[in-house]
Amino acid sequence: MISQVLLKRLRERDPAAIDEVVRAESRQIYRAARGLGFSQADAEDVTQDVLLTFLQTLGRFDGRSSVATWLYGILLNKARERRRRDGREESRDAADQIFESWFDERGAWRRPPPDLHRLMESQALSEALQRCLDTLPPAIREVFVLRQLEQLDVDEVCNLLGRTATHLGVQLHRARTRLRACLSQAGWGSSR
Repeated sequence: MISQVLLKRLRERDPAAIDEVVRAESRQIYRAARGLGFSQADAEDVTQDVLLTFLQTLGRFDGRSSVATWLYGILLNKARERRRRDGREESRDAADQIFESWFDERGAWRRPPPDLHRLMESQALSEALQRCLDTLPPAIREVFVLRQLEQLDVDEVCNLLGRTATHLGVQLHRARTRLRACLSQAGWGSSR
């Protein structure tokens, strides 16, 4: 929730208020754009597009959500526009086979997933994770980036993506399953 004072200042195009928002939010938007698969240069361009669109649409921003949530929504729309423009299509999801291979008939892990918190300290893992993120279909990647990397709450992500909590849970599970499989194939299994 944004303060009414800041909202009023933004709508009046107060340079200090705009600068406050840009300084507070641009890094997170850039990081989320990188997480969605944009190159460094494209992420910078998308971040600028998001901030410009924010300024152009301030009249529609009613302040019921945070500025960050509004900006993430704009980012998702910009990412989808670029994907359509670039001719990228979402592929069909084959996560069910991956999913089945990780669990036994009772639903227990066949092999427990690695302790990713410990492994995340490694630069090599970060690079492998980025490569694996790049393989996710855009819809699943969006869910993973917003929920896991940006740590938005479930309601915010559902609202931004127009999905139910159940659908979000399924997509998040698919993203995690694919990432685990990809990391395992890259040699980042539980034996490391």
